[in-house]
Amino acid sequence: MRNMLKAAFAALVMIGAAGYGHAEQFDDGLAPAYYEAMKGKKVVFLPLAMSFDLPQVWAKGMETQAARLGYDFSVRDPNWSSDAGAQALTTLISEKPDLLIVHNPDMQVYARLLTRAQKAGIRVIQINLKSVATTDAYVGVNWYEVGLHQARMAIEACSPKKGGSGKIAIMQGTPTNPNNAITMSAIEDVLAENPEIEVVSSQSADWDATKAHAVASTVIKQNPELCAYVGLWEVMDAGVAAAIREAGKTDAIKLFTNGGGQKPACDSIANGTFSGYVSYDAFGQARDLTDAIVQVLQANLEPGQAPYAIYTPIRDIFKDTMRANSCWTMDDVANAPF
Repeated sequence: MRNMLKAAFAALVMIGAAGYGHAEQFDDGLAPAYYEAMKGKKVVFLPLAMSFDLPQVWAKGMETQAARLGYDFSVRDPNWSSDAGAQALTTLISEKPDLLIVHNPDMQVYARLLTRAQKAGIRVIQINLKSVATTDAYVGVNWYEVGLHQARMAIEACSPKKGGSGKIAIMQGTPTNPNNAITMSAIEDVLAENPEIEVVSSQSADWDATKAHAVASTVIKQNPELCAYVGLWEVMDAGVAAAIREAGKTDAIKLFTNGGGQKPACDSIANGTFSGYVSYDAFGQARDLTDAIVQVLQANLEPGQAPYAIYTPIRDIFKDTMRANSCWTMDDVANAPF
């Protein structure tokens, strides 16, 4: 008798499972339209390159969401070439995907093409680096806010009022990049209010750690009283850190930088390589981006009709404020339910 009951129960479970597998979406007034808005749509990601953590995280989030919601997701990787990116964008306009996700190399290079894409009926979300063109959405950091935080870190550490030398240096990336242009605007505004701080060098390294190392090595030799370096991206600033270490000035010259908050950044804070770090949490941005995709596709408005932004909350991380969850790993991303 017991075996018969077990068999009957197992059969009911199988019938129930089969029923769930073929049942239509329960209609709560929104759910069917939500899923229908995603199904079969074509979403294409145009990053700067797929060779570093930020676009990898965003792409993983979109890939996971695409599998769950049934849209087609692909990547066109220009591998740091603005010309290749512009050519890919031109081709995509003719292909007419439903949505483009664009990571701009600078504020101007894709601007006209993004406007053209919208006129062709293609919706566009810009991620973390915004061009001068405003599209359906921008998801990413407010770089002016990042610049304010970094400048204030340097002033707090180096002000003569607090015993510092007042001498700082700045390592820029590419001046036309949105990160660089807007962050520098904020830094300059803060420095204008603090005339006791002297900028002994402000040079560009094109986001390249090797170039940053060469520049910083020379600046450190020429300025024995240098108190701090302000860098605009952690990957490039690894070269600055190496120059400081080679000069034997790890304790004397502080390094303040920013980035997406992956675990190596926290390791660099823990070992003293970075003195202060402004995190814009690329893992959180991936969730914001996937939310924006759903919103733009559901709204189904004319491209550019109702632009909006999701600005990433930033976090200042220092050695004494760092916690176990201050940074993320790629394992966290792989297991995330985007």
